[in-house]
Amino acid sequence: MMATPAFAQSAGAAGSGDIIMQMVPFIAMIAIFYFLLIRPQQRRAKEHKAKIESVRRGDQIVTAGGIMGKVVKVNDADVEIEIAENVRVNVVKQTLADVVSKSEPVKGEKS
Repeated sequence: MMATPAFAQSAGAAGSGDIIMQMVPFIAMIAIFYFLLIRPQQRRAKEHKAKIESVRRGDQIVTAGGIMGKVVKVNDADVEIEIAENVRVNVVKQTLADVVSKSEPVKGEKS
């Protein structure tokens, strides 16, 4: 069986330029995902962490379960919140969803 000259010419090895041109769309998609999805999400997570770490006594907060309350006491890993008069609950700091309103710092209190 003989190969025609046109068939023999097209069966050559692919050039390095072809491989680079095939990779350009994938690299572009990765860059788009990074700048439009991953990077903003990391920034929001960092801001949320800073907000939760700066919680202090007197702040109004919302937990991930939807409970709203006023911070009474802050420890390293947990927060004591008052959800009603004389009803206090200990909540892990990591379960805080949002700080609704910040209070003025208490004199003599370390931030």
